[in-house]
Amino acid sequence: MTEPQPTVKCLVWDLDNTLWRGTLVEDGEVVLHEGLRDVIVALDERGILQAVASRNDHDHAWGQLEKLGLAEYFVLPRINWGVKSASVASIAQELNFAMKTIAFIDDQPAERAEVEFHHPEVRCYRAEDARTLPELPEFTPPVVTGDARRRRQMYQAGIRRETERTEHAGTDDEFLRSLSLELRIERAGDEEIARVEELTLRTSQMNATGVHYSDEALRALVADERHEVLVASLTDRFGPHGAIGVILLERRPGTWHIKLLATSCRVVSFGVGAALLRWLTDEAARAGVSLTAGFRRTERNRMMEVAYRFAGFEEAPTQAQPHDGDKEAEGVQTLVLIPTRQDPPAHLRVLAPRLFGSPHEAVEWAPAAQ
Repeated sequence: MTEPQPTVKCLVWDLDNTLWRGTLVEDGEVVLHEGLRDVIVALDERGILQAVASRNDHDHAWGQLEKLGLAEYFVLPRINWGVKSASVASIAQELNFAMKTIAFIDDQPAERAEVEFHHPEVRCYRAEDARTLPELPEFTPPVVTGDARRRRQMYQAGIRRETERTEHAGTDDEFLRSLSLELRIERAGDEEIARVEELTLRTSQMNATGVHYSDEALRALVADERHEVLVASLTDRFGPHGAIGVILLERRPGTWHIKLLATSCRVVSFGVGAALLRWLTDEAARAGVSLTAGFRRTERNRMMEVAYRFAGFEEAPTQAQPHDGDKEAEGVQTLVLIPTRQDPPAHLRVLAPRLFGSPHEAVEWAPAAQ
């Protein structure tokens, strides 16, 4: 049985006689092919990034895209006189996308063949098929989350953020304080469930147990009053980072148990994992309960172990180890912490609900002395 192809994550467009009618270097002025603006917008709204691989003068071609009102939809334009396979490889590498999630569209059979020869996993399409792309299953994600709809804007904000970080003359702490970072922790709703499942599946370096929770399992936990399913999102003055963390918390007698803590690797430098642990510690101290956490060591999650240890968690005695019926019990050790009140990070504003039965309204985490 043939394995289904993954959803396309980035479509790379040729320009001349593909996106527009004509050859820019010969015609000077070109016209967008009918219907392609709608295709570009539709793919963008589904969270599919779009890039350019074109043999043209960069400034001339980019200026034409701006004139057509389309430049904002394209990330990583590779407009040069090199081979298209090198441009496609460069785009995939910078996005950190597997080749099997990249698609390429070009009017020239020779150009498609050159890309296919060097990158057999890249799916190539004829220019005349461009208007039908949104109808194809590989361009139709099963779920389109709010983060997916903002994916291009988040990527573009990330480029601006990293450019400013590189140019910043002060310390890392000063740069973080300049970002106006806001971490919002919310109970997961219907729209967040898909992103939470994705985080439990794809996050490996900052995943405490490596356990994947399905959509069905997550919805069951949301409906169970003994559990909290929390999703964390991050914003700053450049824009949203989207959903970047998930916490699965179980209320046990005298204890809150962290069944899963996972954060996106792309926000490690902002101290989000440590902030979530400090917030949980403060909430447990307010409630007068101890805090335990499941941890399974993997080849990739050493950073998560360091975060737990740095927060003060220690290995629990044998009698406090996971119950046999727990989903995460196999190969998981229990860490324990007697919590004390914590102050929020100086560089991060944290908005979060009170846990287990408290009102849903988010309140700002204030220093313990207040």
